[in-house]
Parts: sequence; C-alpha cells; structure tokens
Amino acid sequence: MIDFQKAQSAGHMTSRAARLFARVIERKLKPVGMAPGQLPVFYELANGALLTQKALTAAAAVEQPTMAATLARMERDGLVSRQADPGDGRSSLFGLTPAALQQSSLIKEAIHASNRAALAGFSAEEERALLSMLSRIIANLDSKSATPGSG
Repeated sequence: MIDFQKAQSAGHMTSRAARLFARVIERKLKPVGMAPGQLPVFYELANGALLTQKALTAAAAVEQPTMAATLARMERDGLVSRQADPGDGRSSLFGLTPAALQQSSLIKEAIHASNRAALAGFSAEEERALLSMLSRIIANLDSKSATPGSG
C-alpha cells in the first residue's frame, strides 16, 4: 500500500486552500452581485481601463470560451459594458459600468476581508514570504505549461 501524505503535497495543499478561499470570497461577494470567477476582470478594469476580450483572457489566464461566458454574464448583470474598438472594427472593448465602479469599494472590502480571514495569525513577514513563494510556484508552473513536452 502506498502511503500518501496529503499535508506534505504542495499541489494538494494549494488546491485545498484555493477551494476554501473561493468559498469564503464567494460568500463575501454574493451580496454585491459578483462571483469569484469575475474577479480577474474586475482587477483588470477597476482602474477605468477598457480592454479587449483577448487581453482579458490573457490577463486572467483562462480559455477564450471561459472569458466569453464570464463577460456575457457580467454584461447581463450590468457589471461591464461593451463598446466598439476604434482601432479594430472586429473587436470590442470592455469596461466596468458606473454601477460596478460604485460597488468597487464593497468588492475590495470583500477581497480584503477574505484575505484577512485566510491570513489570520500570520505576521507581515510571513504574508510577504507566502506571497513570494506563491508567485514563484505560479512562475514555475506557467513556464512548465508553456514548454512543449513538459506536461
């Protein structure tokens, strides 16, 4: 019999933490009408930017159909608006609606509250170290997934 040590598996532990994080943030975002999967779009557009679906897809590191569905839901819910891209007639630019911008402080507070809950008891130094390590993990895995034959 193989002895699996879940607590010693970086993949298992980060996956479990991500699922729990998603549950917490989902509960906090629900009152403001946003879902966790919409946060990457919010992050990219919160400063008033107008971006194409292609740019948002790349920034969120998701597949094109996933971003299309996310933007369609956000447009339906009045969170983003679409306008013609003056530089490319075949493309649209997306931006947050005034209603979404008005909710931005509530959305940011939901994000901060979720982070505070997850990092309760961590020192500032531990938080910085964790974020640094997570950034390194992401960079390692992003470079591996982009390398043919590394799967």
